[in-house]
Amino acid sequence: MDTTENFPQFLFQRFNEFSPSVPSMCKAHAFTDNIINFLFPFKIDKKCTLQQIELNFAQLQIDFQDLIGTLEKTLQSPINILTQEFFSKVPGIYKNLMNDAHNFLDFDPAARSIESVILYYPGFYAISVYRLAHELYKLNVPYLPRMMSEYAHSKTGIDIHPGAEIGENFFIDHGTGIVIGETTIIGNNVKIYQGVTLGAICVEKRMKGLKRHPTIEDNVIIYSGSTILGGDTIVGHDTVVGGNVWLTKSVPPNSVLYHESKTTIRNGKSEDGCKMIL
Repeated sequence: MDTTENFPQFLFQRFNEFSPSVPSMCKAHAFTDNIINFLFPFKIDKKCTLQQIELNFAQLQIDFQDLIGTLEKTLQSPINILTQEFFSKVPGIYKNLMNDAHNFLDFDPAARSIESVILYYPGFYAISVYRLAHELYKLNVPYLPRMMSEYAHSKTGIDIHPGAEIGENFFIDHGTGIVIGETTIIGNNVKIYQGVTLGAICVEKRMKGLKRHPTIEDNVIIYSGSTILGGDTIVGHDTVVGGNVWLTKSVPPNSVLYHESKTTIRNGKSEDGCKMIL
């Protein structure tokens, strides 16, 4: 590749090396939007009929088979079997998402209705995509779960790895800057605010396959800016983690953790007596 004239040929060769085994990113994004809109059709269609919903469900399965068709040689099950297995989980996913939505409505005083939560709450959207992507992750479908979760990340600022295990009635408020790592385990009725990181103490390739991220038990609240790290770190049930806490060790149930800040008020003079400009 000595000249710019050869560069298109070089790219074409690289394209032929990569393209056969990787799903289309554009199709993955479209599938994500379409399956969310299928679950909550009032977001886009005010006159949806049963026949239209049935047609949409059938089309989704066709689109899914087309999307993962390039992965056929790497899949652990035939495409038609994977399609049946994934879509058999969709009713359960919908039930969990409606529980999540009701949890938003019950907890957030700014939430006016279930419809408002579903329409424009970024936390609910990120959870919705996570619950779908997580099922694909469990079915060992490569690429697609992360494509979906990163699409949600780009739209909401909420980064939930599809490998994380998250229980029922999950609540994310505001959400921007939240990071939930691959081996995180989150129990039921957990509430997380913006800027929270559930991460690993160190990031090294040798950690692949190991429990690197924390476990958050039931009924825990984690306020904004807190960082909880490590695969051995367990936050016991019914604990409240205040804002800006840095935690790398386990805490027992019913704990209250907070960051003790110090505020210094200047009197307008420096230590040497010179007047300070504030």
